Amino acid sequence: MVFLLSALASLPKWLYMLLAAPTCLWLAAYVLPLLYIRLRGTQDLKKKYGAEWALVTGGSTGIGRAIAEALAQQGLNVVVQGLEPELTPAIKELQTRYASQQFVGVACSFAPGGDYLDKIKQATAGKDIQLVFNNAGFIVTGFFDSQPLGKHLVNMECNATAAVAITHHFASLMVKNNKKGCIVFTSSASAYIPNPFAIIYGATKAFMSQFAASIAVELQCKGIDVCVVHPSPVASHFYNKVEHKIDSMESFKKVAVAPSELPGDIFASVGRCVLRDVGGTAIGMRLGVSLLPYNALAHLIAVVAPFLPDYKQNDKGRGMASS
Repeated sequence: MVFLLSALASLPKWLYMLLAAPTCLWLAAYVLPLLYIRLRGTQDLKKKYGAEWALVTGGSTGIGRAIAEALAQQGLNVVVQGLEPELTPAIKELQTRYASQQFVGVACSFAPGGDYLDKIKQATAGKDIQLVFNNAGFIVTGFFDSQPLGKHLVNMECNATAAVAITHHFASLMVKNNKKGCIVFTSSASAYIPNPFAIIYGATKAFMSQFAASIAVELQCKGIDVCVVHPSPVASHFYNKVEHKIDSMESFKKVAVAPSELPGDIFASVGRCVLRDVGGTAIGMRLGVSLLPYNALAHLIAVVAPFLPDYKQNDKGRGMASS
């Protein structure tokens, strides 16, 4: 280490400048858009798109509920997809609080082979849905081979496949009817790092980010803005339903913010950027992992993980769970 520091100290100044220049440009390219969005502040999406109706998936609780409420505050009517028993009281509370708006609940789960898209189509028939928030998602923890395949497939359907189906339906309608609007995805900082013990969650969030970045290219010219957000930890039911505790998740839980803090940043980002890291944790992780090539990061985690206490503890019963 001493030798390395001595070697670095002996480098000529021109080489320091040569290395510093691209680093400063990279930081500026990342930080300046964040500052621009922060300075511009949140947006009235009803006014921005001339919209009357929005759809929010996973809108019964957590981030989805906060988004639905923020939309209602802007005078929008909202179709809320969610699960019972949380959905019905959520709709009642929203309707009581915002009596001048309309709220429609769609009780369905995003399971493989389910009729969730038909139910959403039925609930939104005759309504111009110009704002779509693909927010629904959950996490399955534990070793991949120790969890039933069916559970993984449901996780994939909810976190990724359902969003593709919903996006295809409403994007097609907006393009066909020449309607402006936005399609927003709730991803995660997990999208840009390997995710042992939560394989499908990380993979589907990575898919979500890539899908959003790609479809944005096709839809922006039609007046349809696409945005995918990577929130920092949020205090919601997300953590309460974790079957196998993960040390890193428990650490993130301690710094989680209230769901109500998210909509302002999300609304501020729509139409101003395609990918948005929200909060200090997400921004810090993005900057940190960007300094290390992904192949090196993946190899490093694969080598180090088996020596961590969390890995060892969960590995004790491995092979005994259902498969």
